[in-house]
Amino acid sequence: MPEMRFTIRWPDGQEESCYSPSSVVTEFLSADTTYALSDFVIRSRLALDKASGRVAAKYGYRCSRAEAQLDRIEAQAKQFEDTAPVQCLRIG
Repeated sequence: MPEMRFTIRWPDGQEESCYSPSSVVTEFLSADTTYALSDFVIRSRLALDKASGRVAAKYGYRCSRAEAQLDRIEAQAKQFEDTAPVQCLRIG
């Protein structure tokens, strides 16, 4: 499972490098794409849950870094309106 980073820009202009333990994130997010905040959070939740599940299937435990990343995304998202734009700048 290749680790991946995806860089996002929050509605306030701040950029953040996010972690995924698997390339599965590319099934849910695309580089150079803008999402409504609520859609971005759902996609992130699905991607990181699936990635953590892949770790569990291989190693017998879920990925705590993926779960911490999701917690961070969900906490940051509470600062903005659901329709605010979040950009996925790059994945790799």
